[in-house]
Formats: sequence, C-alpha cells, structure tokens
Amino acid sequence: MRSRVLPGMGMGSLLALCLLLGGAAGAQPAEQKRPEIIKLPLLIDGSVREVTTHLYKPEGAGPFPLVIFSHGRAAARADRAKLQYPVLVGHANYWLRKGVAVLAPVRPGYGETGGADREDSFSRWSGNTCTSNPDFMTVARNARQVVVAVHAWSVQQPWVRKDRILLEGQSVGGLTTVAASVLNLPGVIADVNFAGGAGGYPDVSPGKSCKPENLTRTYAELGKEEKIPSLWFYAENDQYWGPEAPRQWHEAFKAGGSDTQFVQTGPLPDHDGHSLLTYGGKLWSVPLDAFVRKVGLLAP
Repeated sequence: MRSRVLPGMGMGSLLALCLLLGGAAGAQPAEQKRPEIIKLPLLIDGSVREVTTHLYKPEGAGPFPLVIFSHGRAAARADRAKLQYPVLVGHANYWLRKGVAVLAPVRPGYGETGGADREDSFSRWSGNTCTSNPDFMTVARNARQVVVAVHAWSVQQPWVRKDRILLEGQSVGGLTTVAASVLNLPGVIADVNFAGGAGGYPDVSPGKSCKPENLTRTYAELGKEEKIPSLWFYAENDQYWGPEAPRQWHEAFKAGGSDTQFVQTGPLPDHDGHSLLTYGGKLWSVPLDAFVRKVGLLAP
C-alpha cells in the first residue's frame, strides 16, 4: 500500500506539502520515493497494538542499514489525529540515497494508529505562565516503548542489517530517541536528536517552554545510561525552546560521559527554528553526513 494522494489545499494539505518537501536540498518531490504503509503488530504496554508504520526500503534484497525515526507531537488532539507523515518524505529520501532503509511508526495517540494519548506531559499554561509540574520522563519512557517494539520487529527482517541501526527523531520524537538510545538495544550504533524536547507552546510563550529545568533533570538521568555516540541539532530561533535551554539540556546529558555532539545552527531563515529538519537541510546535512561516517553506519 502506497501513501495516499494529497487532498485539496487546505491547512492540513499545506502542512502535508511541507512534510513532503522536508530534507536536504536535492531531488524534487516528484522524484522522491514514497513510503510503503504497513501495519505492525507491536507489543506495547503489555498488549499487542496495530501500529501504522511508514517503510522506505532501497531497491534490492539487502541487508540494509536502518534508521528508526520518531515523529513529533502537535499541541492539539485534533492535529495529532491528522498526522499523515511520521517522517518527512524528503528526509527519508536523504537516507535512501545512502542505501539506508527507514522505519517510521505512528505512535499510539496519533494518526491512523489512534488510541489513547500516552504522551501528555501535563504541561499547563495560564497566559504565558507555566502553571504545572510536567513529567517529561514518563513521556519519554512511554514513547520509547514503540521504538523498542519496532526494533524487535526489524531485527527479525532479512533485509535489515542487524549491526547497523541508527535511531533518529524530531521534537518529542527527539526526546523519544534519546530515551530509547540509553537502552543499548542490539545493533543500535548511534542516535540523532533534532530539536528534541517537550512542553513547548510558542503561541503563548515563544522561546520558553514549560519548566525547562524539569527536562534538564530528565536529560541528566538519561545521560548517565548513554553508551553510544549521539548528535543533537537545534536552531537558535527555535520558538519552542529558545537558544539557551537546549544548551543546558545537552550539558546535563553530556555530564554522563557519553560521546555526544551538540550543533546549534544560526537562526533558520524565514521559519521557526523548530522546523530545522524540514527547512534547514543546508545547515544540518554536512554535520549529519560527517556523523554517519564517524559511526560507520555505511561501513561494509
């Protein structure tokens, strides 16, 4: 089953078009490979759930290196229910051009997978003031269950190179990726975090999230368990987090002693820096290419 044709150009369609265009400069959308959409029976919270998953696989039998990608989180429940593309088509094709397969699950509470929301941090606002004490570690642990389940499925597939797996995610998916990476899953050699975090609400509090110090503590705890190399990307004009909090998060994580690199780009021109993955290919592609070489994802 191939991904659906885009509907008329309403707001949802405009968002979908942005998703299709995401990734480093290169091929136009018409030249890009679309996902195969599969339903995976995954064990989550002790029961089997059917999880809609986008698969991008290079031509041939493989085995191929694999990226497991974790998507972000819209603030509104209605928008979470509309999620169509858990990974940017353009970004998935960035990996395909390297001969790397991509699996991007739609986590429970989103899109076609549906079901209850398992990732509410309980960030609450009164005007531009955060009035709650959000629990980001529970969000991270709940979301990473899907990564663990997809990984368990993937290593059973003959087309997957079981010693060349990389975890990657954006926004809440970035936090999810970091949380999953510390579990030392077999064959996972590195992780990439794009704008990872939770608790941002730029409509009311641009540049400052809800209790960022709580996320500092979360990343500090995760950093104590990290054993593999990681690469973190943030833009200076990220309206969800601002420029300072991501640096503090990474320093707390780095204190655990792992091999981790922080890349904060300049402001993303004409866009909220939180959309760095979508619009900032020229800013992230060179460091990401270098990281791929460093960790040996494409090694024989």
